[in-house]
Amino acid sequence: MTQTPHVPSTEPELAGVRNFRDLGGLPAADGRRVRPGVLFRSGHLAHATESDTRFLDSLGLHTVFDFRNAADIELDGTDVELTGVRNVNIPLNDPADGAEFWRMVRARDLTQLRSVLSGTRGADRMTETYREIVTTRTAEHARVLNTLAEDAVPALMHCAAGKDRAGLSIAVTLLALGASRETIEADYLKSNAPHRRYRMHRAEGAGEEELEVAELLSPMFEARAEYLAEAFATIEEIWGTTERYLTQGLGFGGADRERLRARLLTD
Repeated sequence: MTQTPHVPSTEPELAGVRNFRDLGGLPAADGRRVRPGVLFRSGHLAHATESDTRFLDSLGLHTVFDFRNAADIELDGTDVELTGVRNVNIPLNDPADGAEFWRMVRARDLTQLRSVLSGTRGADRMTETYREIVTTRTAEHARVLNTLAEDAVPALMHCAAGKDRAGLSIAVTLLALGASRETIEADYLKSNAPHRRYRMHRAEGAGEEELEVAELLSPMFEARAEYLAEAFATIEEIWGTTERYLTQGLGFGGADRERLRARLLTD
């Protein structure tokens, strides 16, 4: 049986887990709000300290959704073990998509980095990633929603940094809960807070080249409204409305949404 969740009165700053927050309180359908202590988001849990782990255990989590692929997990490590938690790995992109790119980043190959990220290329790469996830990962997002609607809460969703793959999965969940796009965007942009951002490792005594690498990579490490807007535009382009996206694209109809809302929303 799921433990009674601990609802933090303030947002904790965890030492080894970035971008953690409770979605409780966000406005959703029919004047209701997301119930505190049932839906959380963060970056990966691989570097959680003992103190972090005790806090995460106190949440009474039932399910942790990990949207990283095999290459991400090899890079950062597996999540820490939490008491009584079901871990569900649902990769939202192919390991080959990122493995070569991150090898290039770690090698600090400026010539190649300039060729793929200079100008608007970095931002363009991100908007294309958001579009691709919306169009090709409908089965995965349907699985997330159906799992949540069954018996998976309290739940935590994460990827590596907790802003893109987890951000889109949270966005889809909030759409199903009847949240407005403005509400979804406001939460998404919170990932830009300095204490939430993914730590990019820099060489000691960073010189001009290292600073250029950081500038080239900045579009990859930022949550930008234009990225999320691309996801919403893609939904409209392919399905026309959010209703049709949820019902036809994800196979998640009205009755399913009511089950989800009954679990996650409060008056």
